[in-house]
Amino acid sequence: MTYKDLRLDYQVIYDMIEPGARVLDLGCGSGDLMYLLARDKAAKVQGVELDETAIYECVRRGLSVFHGDIQSGLEDYPDGSFDYVILNQSMQEVRKVDFVIQEALRVGRRVVIGFPNFAYWKARFMLFFRGRVPITSSLPYHWYDTPNVRFLSITDFQEYCVEKNLRVLSSRCLGEMKEVSFWPNLFALNALFLLEKAANPSS
Repeated sequence: MTYKDLRLDYQVIYDMIEPGARVLDLGCGSGDLMYLLARDKAAKVQGVELDETAIYECVRRGLSVFHGDIQSGLEDYPDGSFDYVILNQSMQEVRKVDFVIQEALRVGRRVVIGFPNFAYWKARFMLFFRGRVPITSSLPYHWYDTPNVRFLSITDFQEYCVEKNLRVLSSRCLGEMKEVSFWPNLFALNALFLLEKAANPSS
């Protein structure tokens, strides 16, 4: 596997991670991103995953992965254990999402968050003109079999960051094949944010 074999969102995350960094990937899947980070950037990677088949594939690749549910928190990890915590394409499946994000910011110096954009134009079209729950390449499920418990837009998440006093170090909005810069809340399928806690305002 090479960098070019990665999905577009994985390529963007890969570029965000500094060489030699300590990385925790929450919902790491079969470990494609962790594998390349460890091999090509000498990153010290760990993963948390629920799917046993995906965990087996990670172990086969020699990756350190723990079976766990991120919704229960990260109490086994001390504050500042990692340089980066990755929460990509799983936030929409988490019920206690604010708790999970705050836990990620506790154990990681920086947090990478990626999610599908519910305000994507095809989703709007399906809702407005067809009156149906949207199905897109980033939201591929029917209403009755989706693991998603929440839907958000890029604008929603930007407002969340302001409300929670989070500093956005970088944001990247992605289409099906490339990055989107024009009206991303309308034309981007997915978004990625690199965050850290902002300094407390002086009194």
